[in-house]
Amino acid sequence: MALVSLHDVTAGYGGAPILHGVNISIEASDVGVIVGPNGAGKSTALKSIFGLLKVSEGSIVFDGDDITNRSPDSLVPKGLSFVPQEHNVFTSLSVSENLEMGAFTRTDDFADTMTEVYDMFPDLKLKRHQRAGELSGGQRQMVAMGRALMSRPKLLLLDEPSAGLSPRYMMEIFAQVARINQTGVGVLMVEQNARQALGFATKGFVLANGSNLFTGTGQDLLNDPDVAKSFLGGHQP
Repeated sequence: MALVSLHDVTAGYGGAPILHGVNISIEASDVGVIVGPNGAGKSTALKSIFGLLKVSEGSIVFDGDDITNRSPDSLVPKGLSFVPQEHNVFTSLSVSENLEMGAFTRTDDFADTMTEVYDMFPDLKLKRHQRAGELSGGQRQMVAMGRALMSRPKLLLLDEPSAGLSPRYMMEIFAQVARINQTGVGVLMVEQNARQALGFATKGFVLANGSNLFTGTGQDLLNDPDVAKSFLGGHQP
């Protein structure tokens, strides 16, 4: 059974919709990657899942429940976590305080989860007492992802996790995304570095003008000459 499914979703910020009948579906074992040109509706798709935008048509089903237009604060306890592209850490708080904020919906002892996050991101353990605003871009992204994992999500939504990062940190973030998925957390992410992201994606979705153009495995899309020509900068030599 799919962990999350968008069925013919039309959504936007008010006025003219940005998404036009979009269909996306992944299972818990998947790393799903949404790619496409700027303005294609990639981030809009994630925000519609997390209840940040109004869905005017279609439905969104998560873990067997219809969550269409549910509020974000009701979705986190159900197992959804969202990491936005910008303003995704509390810059004046320490790394450890940021992680604690991610566990705000929990009533149990989350010390073990914090240990797991530090094991996944060793840099954060070393800098756990440092303010998040003093970290590098890659380290801040790790804080944002770690905080999202503190709620023990079933599905992690990532909006442009490699934006503005050096190639080294980009590949490190992608490696951690794969590792998170291997722990049983489904991942659906939007990514501009399409070729690199599709390289480890199990499912890929190409959006353009708010509609589905191509859907397949990451490797299928990498091998598709039409996808390569239009969205991946041509074939690799």
